[in-house]
Amino acid sequence: MSVVLVTGVNGFVGSHVAERLLASGHRVRGLVRSSSDLAFLRHLDLELRAGDITDRKSVEGAADGVEIVVHVAGLASDWGPYERFHRVNVEGTRTVAEAANEAGVRRLVHISTTAVHGFPGFRNADESYPMPETGFPYCETKRIAEAWLAGYMRSTPMEITIIRPGNVFGPRDHTFVGQYLDALGDGKIAYIDRGRHRTCPTYVENLADGIRLACFEPAANGEAFLVRDGLDIDWRTFTEKLADELGVGRPKFSVPYPLAYPAAAAMEAAWRLFRNPLPPLLTRYRISNGGRDYHFSIAKARRGVGYEAVVGLEEGGGGTGPLDRGRC
Repeated sequence: MSVVLVTGVNGFVGSHVAERLLASGHRVRGLVRSSSDLAFLRHLDLELRAGDITDRKSVEGAADGVEIVVHVAGLASDWGPYERFHRVNVEGTRTVAEAANEAGVRRLVHISTTAVHGFPGFRNADESYPMPETGFPYCETKRIAEAWLAGYMRSTPMEITIIRPGNVFGPRDHTFVGQYLDALGDGKIAYIDRGRHRTCPTYVENLADGIRLACFEPAANGEAFLVRDGLDIDWRTFTEKLADELGVGRPKFSVPYPLAYPAAAAMEAAWRLFRNPLPPLLTRYRISNGGRDYHFSIAKARRGVGYEAVVGLEEGGGGTGPLDRGRC
C-alpha cells in the first residue's frame, strides 16, 4: 500500500480524505501548522508533520518517502484580501508542487474548485468550460494555481491530477454550505429568484472517494475532473430537503437576482470602507452562486476514474447522515 501525504489534513475535507485512505489500507502522513486544531484527527492513526505549505523546506521534509501528495490545504472563503488568497492558494500550491517533485513524489492530486469556471449561468458544464476572470479572490487564485500547474506538468516527471469539487457539505463543515445550514436553522435564508437555479452539492464522503480514486487510477494523470453528487437539483429543492431533515422551517421569502447582487456589492463596499475584517451578511460570491445556474457534468470522472456518488442526499438516517446539522 502507498504512503500518502495530505496537506490540510486537519480540516473539513482533509480529515475525510485521510479517513478514506486509511480505510483503504494506505498509510497517511499529514502536514499541519503548529497552531492547527487537531480535533478532527483524534480518532485517526496517522503521522503528523509540522509545517506550512508556503515553507518549502517543511513540505520537502514531510514529502520525503511519500508516493502521493494530496494537496487539500487552501483558503476557501468568499471574503478577504486578495493578497492572502494569493499567498495561500497560488504560492502555496507552487511550493507544494515543487517540493513534492524534489522529494520524488510520483503523483500530486491538487484540490481546486468548480468555482474556477465562474458563475455565468450554465447547466451540465464539463471540464472544458472556460475559466473567465471573475474578480472574486477565491476563484481567481484557484484559477491561477491551475494554470500554473498546467504549465508545470510539461516540465516535471511527476504526475499531476486536478479535482474540482462543487459546493461541499457534510460532517465538520464550517465553510460556505455549513454557514448556509446555520443560517437556515436560524431562519435567515431567503431564496434568490425563488430558488429555481441549479446547484451542485457535493457530499464530503463522495468527494473523498473521488480523491482516493484520483490518487491511483493511471488514467487520471494529467487530467482535471469535476466531482459532485449525481443530482440535477435546484436551490429550492436542495434547501427544502435540508430544512425538512433538520426540522426547521422552509424559507418563505425570495429576492430577485437583479436586486440581490447590487445589495451585496453595496454591503461589500461599506465593509471595505470601514475595514471590517468579518464577512458581510451578503457577498457577491454568495449571490452569484445561488443566483445563476451552477451545475456540472461528472461524465469525465465516471469514465476516467470510475467515480460515482455513492451517498445520496437523504441517506444515512438516525442522525448520522449528510444532513446531520450537529456534525456539520
